Amino acid sequence: MNRRLLLKVVLFTIFVPTTFILLIPYLIIKGQGEWHGLPLSPWRLPAYALFFLGAGLYLRCVWEFAERGRGTPAPVDPPKHLVVSGLYRYNRNPMYVGLMIALFAISWIFMSNEVLFYALCMLAAFHVFVVYYEEPTLRRLFGAEYEAYCAAVPRWGITLKPYHRPEEIPASGAGNQ
Repeated sequence: MNRRLLLKVVLFTIFVPTTFILLIPYLIIKGQGEWHGLPLSPWRLPAYALFFLGAGLYLRCVWEFAERGRGTPAPVDPPKHLVVSGLYRYNRNPMYVGLMIALFAISWIFMSNEVLFYALCMLAAFHVFVVYYEEPTLRRLFGAEYEAYCAAVPRWGITLKPYHRPEEIPASGAGNQ
């Protein structure tokens, strides 16, 4: 990955996901006068694990966008190639899934109904954005390739059969000689 692309990815991550997943929940919690640092208790430890899982999913997806797609998650600088590798083989939107896992984990860590409500609003916003902007744009840009991908990989669920581009599927019996 070249330095310019890396810089764009880092700047996007600092300004967009960090704002929506960390800064806004912090402001919600602080606005309630309940910010006293990070609460540590045994029953919150799974939430911390989920937060890091979600953040890891996001970072893995950003890497796929940059390395394979030669772009960023920003709509103004999207990948130049359809990304259907890595986690995208199992789910069409693993980046959003990772961010939502992290956001729901934050609501659990702070036991905040307000952050939970915010997370539900973000989930709805992501869905609307994906359905009404991302998917039509990807259909227009990548046509039949994207349609085949959509037919094989769920928007939000997980497929147990990883997606392969048609040219990546080995011919039947090719390795049995």
